[in-house]
Amino acid sequence: MSKLILASSSPRRLMLLEQIGVKPDAVDPADIDESVHKGESPRNYVLRVAAEKARVVAARHPAAFVLSGDTTVTMGRRFLHKPESLQDAEHCWSLLPGRKHKVLTAVSLIAPDGRQVSKLTEAAVTFRNMSPEEVAAYLATEEWKGVAGAYKYQGIAAKYIRATQGNSAVIIGLPVYEVSQMLTSLGYRNAA
Repeated sequence: MSKLILASSSPRRLMLLEQIGVKPDAVDPADIDESVHKGESPRNYVLRVAAEKARVVAARHPAAFVLSGDTTVTMGRRFLHKPESLQDAEHCWSLLPGRKHKVLTAVSLIAPDGRQVSKLTEAAVTFRNMSPEEVAAYLATEEWKGVAGAYKYQGIAAKYIRATQGNSAVIIGLPVYEVSQMLTSLGYRNAA
């Protein structure tokens, strides 16, 4: 039986896999340049990055299934990446309150025989209007660190979310239905 490698350090992705009874044999995050290419659309970006992560890790584990994912938050063609500083997070939170944005999550799976499939999913999130004091209080929690769009859907930010459209697993970072279908279609047999 071939092993499954999760090419992501996200504890949320690991939790979602375990929720559907899939336990990776190892976690081996890809360390790639995630810069946006000139003129690249958010959809193309997230698909490209997920596929590149899978290929990098598959080269290290040639006899395994390798699953990767990437999530980005967008407003139109504007990316709201993982903030690298408080100033980046403040910029995201200057845009989020009172507006709808999209969360795009792409997953990519490579089988031991080299076949690769990728899937793009999306959901929408709308935050309620917030006072500057509420935004400052949220930013002070530092929950924004290391997550696309500077918030965790399943964290403190949930109390500010007015509406969502689509699957919450997409927003958290792993569309479990699609991943389950991809694993089955490429022949992965879960030991669980």
